[in-house]
Amino acid sequence: MEASALMTTWTFKTAKGRRWHSAAVLYAIVAYGSGGWLLLSGGWLGFIPGILLLGHGMIIAAYMIHECAHNTVFTVNRHNNQLANCLGWICGSSYGTVEDIRTKHFRHHVENDDVVWFDYEAFFSKHPLIYRITIFLEWCFIPAHCILMHTIMVFTAFIIPQRRNQLQRNIGVILIRFTLLAALAWYAPIAFLGYLMAYMLMIIVLRFVDGLEHDYPYHTNLYSNEVSEHKGDLEWEQEHTFSPILSWRYEWINWLILNFGYHNAHHAKPTTPWFDLPSLHREVFGDDPETVIRLWPQVVIYVRYRRYRIFHDAPGLEPASGKAFLRAAQSARLTGGNAASFLTSF
Repeated sequence: MEASALMTTWTFKTAKGRRWHSAAVLYAIVAYGSGGWLLLSGGWLGFIPGILLLGHGMIIAAYMIHECAHNTVFTVNRHNNQLANCLGWICGSSYGTVEDIRTKHFRHHVENDDVVWFDYEAFFSKHPLIYRITIFLEWCFIPAHCILMHTIMVFTAFIIPQRRNQLQRNIGVILIRFTLLAALAWYAPIAFLGYLMAYMLMIIVLRFVDGLEHDYPYHTNLYSNEVSEHKGDLEWEQEHTFSPILSWRYEWINWLILNFGYHNAHHAKPTTPWFDLPSLHREVFGDDPETVIRLWPQVVIYVRYRRYRIFHDAPGLEPASGKAFLRAAQSARLTGGNAASFLTSF
């Protein structure tokens, strides 16, 4: 059954949600398809527009998976899960399961922590050559650290012992997607290159937005009984959550990332759909732009400290936390985080 036919049988939570969630999903599909068509048939004139459309379709699909994980779209949770599974094929998260994404992300909200399985700092410490290659590529603006995380996601059932039960599914998805990608590379190598660049664009945008939303540490307790120190502490959660938005003056610009930058509002009420987050932010936190991180310091941080985000070891920067972190971010005086995408559920 096609996605459009499925959505007619699913009940949206609100009439407003029917309009805006449907528009976001439809845009993701149309942008993805149009971008692919331009790469396949547009020649060099269609190459850049094709990459931008394809990449943005992936970005919107990814943020709609986040909406589905919070069950903001449909009244029945199973239907949110089914839509997220479909969208995973667009943004490349289909190798793992939506339930893995949901479980890890819910723990992030409940425990006020970055609950993970993969200790990337330990990995890079044990493999200094890989680390040197990674930071060289990062210097070249290639998101090597995040590419590593997405590579683990591709082979998640092979690498993570606790997900061995997903091995058959993981192999099936790999065979399908790799066959399609190999066929594209053989038939239209330029379009294949464009697809890779669009996928990289998605990774860059997701990590750009995620990099300043929390100053949480990460703990490798995804598969342990360890309870995070600040679990349930709502005051601490807000003090260590931040809102890196694209524009304060022109709210519509934030729709390019489905308002994901309004992160304080999202954590204040996680069941709020993306289109209501700006009004919720103003209701809870007021109309003062000092409550958010503007775009320019985000760009400065991303460019200036691109080699230092793994270990936060940029020279001349003092560690900052809570309100001090917010002020440092607004002044572009910290490195920001890395590789914390909700799509990489480990």
